Amino acid sequence: MTAAKGSSPAMNPRADFDAIVVGAGFAGMYMLHRLRGLGLKTRVIEAGQDVGGTWYWNRYPGARCDGESMFYSYSFSDALQQEWTWTERYAAQPEILAYARHVADRFDLRRDIAFDTRVTAATFDENQRLWRVTTHRGEVLTAPFCIMGTGNLSTTNLPEIDGLATFRGATYHTGTWPHHEVDFASRRVGVIGTGSSAIQAIPMIARSAAHLTVFQRTANYAVPAWNHPLTAEEVAEVKAHYAELREKQRWTFSHNMFEPAARSALEVSEAERQAEYERRWREGGLGFTSAFTDIQYSDAANQTAADFVRAKIRAVVKDPATAELLCPKIIIGCKRLCVDTGYFETYNRDNVSLVDVSSTPITRIAPEGPVIGETIHAVDALVFATGFDAMTGTLLAIDITTSEGNSLRDKWRDGPTCYLGLAMAGLPNLFIITGPGSPSVFTNMIPTIEHHVDFIADAIADMRRSGRTRIEVDGAAESAWVQHVADLAEPSLRPSCNSWYVGANIPGKPRVFMPYMGGVPAYRRHCIEVVENGYRGFNLS
Repeated sequence: MTAAKGSSPAMNPRADFDAIVVGAGFAGMYMLHRLRGLGLKTRVIEAGQDVGGTWYWNRYPGARCDGESMFYSYSFSDALQQEWTWTERYAAQPEILAYARHVADRFDLRRDIAFDTRVTAATFDENQRLWRVTTHRGEVLTAPFCIMGTGNLSTTNLPEIDGLATFRGATYHTGTWPHHEVDFASRRVGVIGTGSSAIQAIPMIARSAAHLTVFQRTANYAVPAWNHPLTAEEVAEVKAHYAELREKQRWTFSHNMFEPAARSALEVSEAERQAEYERRWREGGLGFTSAFTDIQYSDAANQTAADFVRAKIRAVVKDPATAELLCPKIIIGCKRLCVDTGYFETYNRDNVSLVDVSSTPITRIAPEGPVIGETIHAVDALVFATGFDAMTGTLLAIDITTSEGNSLRDKWRDGPTCYLGLAMAGLPNLFIITGPGSPSVFTNMIPTIEHHVDFIADAIADMRRSGRTRIEVDGAAESAWVQHVADLAEPSLRPSCNSWYVGANIPGKPRVFMPYMGGVPAYRRHCIEVVENGYRGFNLS
């Protein structure tokens, strides 16, 4: 291969590219930008027809980020920060997708992205020291490095319910929504699921549907967003201080600008505790559970927060029986906390019904609609808001192996094992952006992505300077990190329920708590120490 004009010599002259990146969401786009900056010939492979990842696929009514837009954005380019102006506190899907497209245009990224192309297999050739990446089109592309930017919530979970194929109406999944407007006017709609996507979509669907039936297995906690248009003054204030604000953001617990807790919920009076919860509630957003230090560790402390939210639900929902069904019985925080706009108020509408399927589940789908017990709930359309095979599903859908017989599917048979959430023993020159064992889904994802991309790009740059071509995780280091992640989760209340954090939403998936709970500052310090100690835990040759 001849090096591209202005680039460094190829890392492996037998390869088509220096690096192959899978996915063109926010991870893949920034990875491409960094690798280009190193002079590496890079190809990004993307299943969608454009950039955006999560925000390309999730177009359901009401889709919106639950992180504040001024900080759910790239920080690597101050020019980009200054020229793009967000319009709302929490950006809606169309605006986030427009931002992703703007980034692709501004940095001319699309010329190195193969769209509408799905990776089916990736095999590391030990003799050639190359990754051979196969697409659904039958192409085989080669590169010494393969980087997975496939995201944590990318593979949709459609439950296997008897009779679904016989349903006469239209079916949708929030994670693969059509790219055209779906009109629910004068139609009876059923929504299965009450997680984050459902909590955003249900109020919007209820506005136009003739009747909306929500099928709820587990009630979820939601805190208000209090979304609003950003004023010119608000935007200007952040832009004037972006540099220092971003540095502060990098060392917050979750890459969010939440006010940190300073006290235990149990060491203050009832009046002080209620006042602090009320203050956080009025501020809106995910910072609610940062009110006190022990909400995620003490059952008694957690119950004070849960009781506060349940009281809010009862105050909003007029029908007492419906209100009680909507009051979660689980620990607050053991499932992803939701941010809503008018969700609970929606159940006061005459055209909305809530059906509890926790004790009497949906047994099948009849041609007319879901069947619960002996009752058929007739609908014209079904919306599955049933989430994703989180964190591992997309990676395991790709046949990742080595020529010596190592297989990711075999390796992860009992649950994911990963060093720093970045790489794995037995799979050299393969990196994951925000993989299992990293803070990932507990954080504001874009700054977390930037941190991982910078680590990977810097590691490849260091290898080139030292003439090394192979990097692989040491098995003992991987095992120690997996144990460390488990030890951090063990005293917490978060693993206490059947959440996607532990894979419980996917039948047969090993129950392993996947995210790193130690917080961003501790994780960043681990990564710094790894690099300062010659990439401790990695074998380089």
